[in-house]
Amino acid sequence: MWERLRGLRSWTLRLSHRLPLGSSGPGAALSRAVWGRPARVLVLLFASVIVLGTGLLMLPASQQDPGTTTLSQALFTATSALCVAGLSVVALGDHWSPLGEGVILALIQVGGIGIMTLASVLGLVVIRRFGLRMQLSVQSEQRTLNVGDAREIVLRIVATSLVCEALLTLVLVPRMWLAHGMGLDEAAYSGLFHAVSAFNNAGLSLYGDSLTRFSGDPLILGPIALATVLGGLGFPVLLELRRHLRTPRRWSLHTKMTVWTSLLLFVGGMVAVTALEWGNPATLGPLPWPQKLLDGAFHGVMPRSGGFNVVDVAAMESHTLFVTIMLMFVGGGSASTAGGIKTSTFAVIWFVVWAEVRGHPQVHAFGRRLSSGAVRQALSLTFLSMTGIAFATIYLTATSPFTLQEILFEVVSAFGVVGLSAGITPALPTHGQILLTILMFAGRLGPITFASALALRERTRRYDLPEGRPIIG
Repeated sequence: MWERLRGLRSWTLRLSHRLPLGSSGPGAALSRAVWGRPARVLVLLFASVIVLGTGLLMLPASQQDPGTTTLSQALFTATSALCVAGLSVVALGDHWSPLGEGVILALIQVGGIGIMTLASVLGLVVIRRFGLRMQLSVQSEQRTLNVGDAREIVLRIVATSLVCEALLTLVLVPRMWLAHGMGLDEAAYSGLFHAVSAFNNAGLSLYGDSLTRFSGDPLILGPIALATVLGGLGFPVLLELRRHLRTPRRWSLHTKMTVWTSLLLFVGGMVAVTALEWGNPATLGPLPWPQKLLDGAFHGVMPRSGGFNVVDVAAMESHTLFVTIMLMFVGGGSASTAGGIKTSTFAVIWFVVWAEVRGHPQVHAFGRRLSSGAVRQALSLTFLSMTGIAFATIYLTATSPFTLQEILFEVVSAFGVVGLSAGITPALPTHGQILLTILMFAGRLGPITFASALALRERTRRYDLPEGRPIIG
């Protein structure tokens, strides 16, 4: 029986690779090695697009002052845009030409929708083919629930992204034109750029002070915050809410976890940031109370991977920065444009702690029993993320002149692909900026790759060892 199963698996792989049944040789071996592991495909394609984006940004035509861009600056910017991280070592509007800004905008869009998703759309339109290997790759990238729904998911993801971005652009452009002294062309370009950046949770702005010039404007900050929230929920959740928005009892466990955890963190973040910064003379202190409430609420949403700011983040109180670090670490929903360990991971860990406190042998959430595999993956992902952040923070603390809090803030922002900055990224040494580049790449793809690898490697153990119980605590 095992021989038959192995033979069936081999035949399926060959069929999905579009190879003859008896094919062999280096090409066939390479195809099986790469396409047989969707997470590996995703990492290779992301790296390839980053290299392409870096090359385009190095072109003299992409720079306002040709020849002033270093390779590390171009690499950092391309990685930040594709991984929708939002950090920058140069001022976008002052350093890059319209061509360079167009490259950055394209990288944000591709990174937000997903490389495999975009490639799948092209395949469906051009050759009308959506093979098994492509479905597996899309499933790995978007964390869809099964392979069979990948084709429909792909089309809906693209449509949802484009519609949300178009609606936000239509809201921002008239306001920027009529209320902020911009010409129509400038308003149209700025509105489009910030709409794409907001929905994809990129946090990159054309202005060196981010959105500070729009402080207190609800018709700018409100729609951008809403787009950030929608993009951070995740495409599976958005598609399910579109079908069952008024019937929460029909929501899946993942949707319930994501929605309620996100709501709790959004409200908690808005209240905490507003209260802690209410009297800070360098941020919200001098503002009238309606503007305090609006700007504080906006900053409470942005740490969930939005990345824009309307007050100087570096001037915030230390306790506010620490709250922001915690929110950035959690991030947004799975299969979203946000980073972090994800809200579902955070929710699983909370339910594990709650079950342990109550003495329950099994972990339950929203009327369902959580599988032991989900619990192990959540704990493993959180531990590895904390370990990576700790090592990066230690290294930068030892090799740069900045404080521990400033470095920790920047490291978590890079790993969580948030984009908020304490203002030290441009001043970091080159090796420090390269480390943040690696963290952005790992923060965008690490959780996807790691979760996929754990799911695919799960196997049944044929024997158990005698039980042991160490002393805990």
